Amino acid sequence: MISFEINGQSVEVNVDENTPLLWVIRDILNLKGTKFGCGKAACGACTIHVNEEAVRSCSYAVKYAEGKKIKTIEGLGNEERPHPVQKAWIEEIVPQCGYCQPGFMMATAALLNRNPNPSDEDIDNNIINICRCGTYYRMRKAIRRAVEINNSKPEESIKNG
Repeated sequence: MISFEINGQSVEVNVDENTPLLWVIRDILNLKGTKFGCGKAACGACTIHVNEEAVRSCSYAVKYAEGKKIKTIEGLGNEERPHPVQKAWIEEIVPQCGYCQPGFMMATAALLNRNPNPSDEDIDNNIINICRCGTYYRMRKAIRRAVEINNSKPEESIKNG
């Protein structure tokens, strides 16, 4: 039995310990926001937070989640109280097909937790997910907008998201 916290809820799962955390999240815990992309930790569609760090869940065995705090896109925010990154994504109309966007938002939220005012170089070096629709320009605008939202409304800060 492997125990961890996901989106603020304690869970226990009884699976092969080498099962990728992505499949536990999607198939056992029924949280479908985290997407399968390449299965090789290259594209970032499966990005989640493990103890507030961005992790590619397709290549992260569930045994490493033992005792940790996991956050998926479902735990980042909600319709009533969206995370500043989610608000910015909506305001800048970032998604095209939308498939990879949860991974981008999770990677961005992790970056902004560590660095609340990233430079373009910081963004280039940290947001390395792949979007086949090519929405990179809108994502960069949304990352800038998330910084503005976070700095203008401390009660909605990224740390509280």
